[in-house]
Amino acid sequence: MDPVTTADTPARAGTKEWTALAVLSLPAMLIVMDLTVLHLAVPNLSAELRPSSSQLLWITDIYGFLIAGFLITMGSLGDRVGRRKLLLVGAAAFGAASVLAAYSANAEMLIAARALMGVAGATLMPSTLSLIRTMFEDARQRTKAISLWMTSFMVGGSIGPLVGGALLEQFWWGSVFLVGVPVMALLLLTGPYLLPEYRDPNAGRLDLPSAILLLATVLPVIYGVKKLAENGFGWTLVAAIALGLVVGVVFVRRQRMLDDPLIDVRLFRNPGYGAALGVMTISTFAMMGLNLFVMQYLQLVHGLSPFRAGLWVLPMTGGMMLGMSVAPALAGRVRPAFLIAAGMFVSAVGVGLMTQVGETGGFAMLIAGTVVMAAGFAPAAALGTDLVISSAPAESAGAASAASETSNEFGGALGLAVLGSVGTAVYRARMDDTLPSGLDPAAAEAARETLAAATAVAGRSPEQVGAELLEVARAAFTDGLQVTAVVSTTAVVVGGVLAAVLLRNVRQGGDTGNGGQVHEAETDGAAVAEEIVA
Repeated sequence: MDPVTTADTPARAGTKEWTALAVLSLPAMLIVMDLTVLHLAVPNLSAELRPSSSQLLWITDIYGFLIAGFLITMGSLGDRVGRRKLLLVGAAAFGAASVLAAYSANAEMLIAARALMGVAGATLMPSTLSLIRTMFEDARQRTKAISLWMTSFMVGGSIGPLVGGALLEQFWWGSVFLVGVPVMALLLLTGPYLLPEYRDPNAGRLDLPSAILLLATVLPVIYGVKKLAENGFGWTLVAAIALGLVVGVVFVRRQRMLDDPLIDVRLFRNPGYGAALGVMTISTFAMMGLNLFVMQYLQLVHGLSPFRAGLWVLPMTGGMMLGMSVAPALAGRVRPAFLIAAGMFVSAVGVGLMTQVGETGGFAMLIAGTVVMAAGFAPAAALGTDLVISSAPAESAGAASAASETSNEFGGALGLAVLGSVGTAVYRARMDDTLPSGLDPAAAEAARETLAAATAVAGRSPEQVGAELLEVARAAFTDGLQVTAVVSTTAVVVGGVLAAVLLRNVRQGGDTGNGGQVHEAETDGAAVAEEIVA
């Protein structure tokens, strides 16, 4: 039996709540797995469904785009209709859409199924995190619970390629989508008994124009940033980002005028909310951008298979799990600002190690760097998420949780775009100076685009020319990795300084220590709009 509590002492979670946390961690892990396994299945499904190039882009991208676009709307909807109810409806829809995707007869059917999975997936993350806020009232227990929940994301990202690769070796391409069906079935069976229901009793109706404006803000920005990372500069993509930002300003102004907004933009004036989101975005920016180069380095420079490269990512997961276990243990004695800042500086050391990775050496340095980087980012992920949902009123925890996940989406997209562009620019500049003679103009132009293209060209070239091309291409890519690591180190150090300064007065649980809630203070719309857009 849980100990008796007073009005001033939050109730402590018991066995039921910790069991429920384990169940809630499964869909969180699955969401990340589904972002990775599809890429492994692309060759097989392409051979069978024969999608056009544009259809293939929609198959791979629409899931992530719709998750990002609907997160805040679904979080706010859960606050209104019930978080458990929305979670269970979303789980049923996700399971059904997964079956539809697995047995798709053509590309159009698979695109529709992936779109449904994206919308359903957007209900899962904010619902699970806001339910954790409800189940774990004690600040220390909540921090530990969020750390364990965040760990499930790293585990999902790490084992996704391994599970997907194993399934594709034994079954058809659609099997990678069926992994989620038993997980969702377990959630549907146990959720009504383990999970509490919570909804804001005073919430009004969901403002449909706000939901449309938010979608028109997030989708163009996420689309533009991701495509800039993949395809390079293009005015159409810049225009998409600009359009999204303009609509975003309109969205913020509308929220200021509503009595019951989709998300209370005044929350961004609370350091525990706005500053924590900023630091988390920087962390995701660096980690996602660098992971892109790490996976390519392992496969294209060191020649590892995708499965073996995935195995070498597991130590990084171990580093994150170590950081996730240490951060809650220290949170009761050290203020979040100093834990997060210390973690960011540790991450900067890990990223700094990657600047020493060489073309033919430094494999151990790379793995050590990823482990230290992941361990250092853990406090920002766990404590930052805790600060975000704790700084918001309990009735708005769903929308606050969704904002946390959306910031991660933006951070990851920016990391891929900005760091990807930096690394690509260095690669092309080095290749311009070192391309071997003996290549025809078309082959030389292809080789200077990416290391993967250079590897393909080398395989079609005479042995001596191909070997020389591989050597200079790998050296150029390694130079790009090193420069990207320098840029990332700078960003992470800045994030650590911001955490130490902006969060210095915030205690565990989001209390600013000023005797009141910052989010209740009135602020002018222009200042809030500037912070949101920034």
